[in-house]
Amino acid sequence: MSSDFEGYEQDFAVLTAEITSKISRVPRLPPDEKKQMVANVEKQLEEAKELLEQMDLEVREIPPQSRGMYSNRMRSYKQEMGKLETDFKRSRIAYSDEVRNELLGDDGNSSENQLIKLREERAHLLDNTERLERSSRRLEAGYQIAVETEQIGQEMLENLSHDREKIQRARERLRETDANLGKSSRILTGMLRR
Repeated sequence: MSSDFEGYEQDFAVLTAEITSKISRVPRLPPDEKKQMVANVEKQLEEAKELLEQMDLEVREIPPQSRGMYSNRMRSYKQEMGKLETDFKRSRIAYSDEVRNELLGDDGNSSENQLIKLREERAHLLDNTERLERSSRRLEAGYQIAVETEQIGQEMLENLSHDREKIQRARERLRETDANLGKSSRILTGMLRR
């Protein structure tokens, strides 16, 4: 089951990376290419939502004692999806501003051009900030997985330590029993000689 979830995870990671790349390119494309790119990103966002739904279904089938780690991952992926949608909306707003300027017949005024450049730079900075936030969330998720793995390892070591103690006690009992059998054998041998 977890292999299905991991497969969906890999598909989601590849898809979100593509979406992020395309979103950052939207403001810099010529108008006709922008329209195609926006439609393409919308389609990929729908695919990403479907992948999240599949992953959610897989998590529900996991036994409750193992579900925690996967639930944390799902929360992280849903947050990432929300950020992607926000980035896309910002990108579309920048795109619609440019379309409006083209329709109104922007006369190339330098202050308007500066405003457009400032908007592009702001969008670029926001994009970089969002990427950093996504990276930090992924690091946090990785750290959580490492902590959970460490806890599982610690529990296994404790179980092994208890098992070792049981084996040592059983070995001591066997030695005592062997010694008692040896004494009994000597006593019986002595009795038979008499």
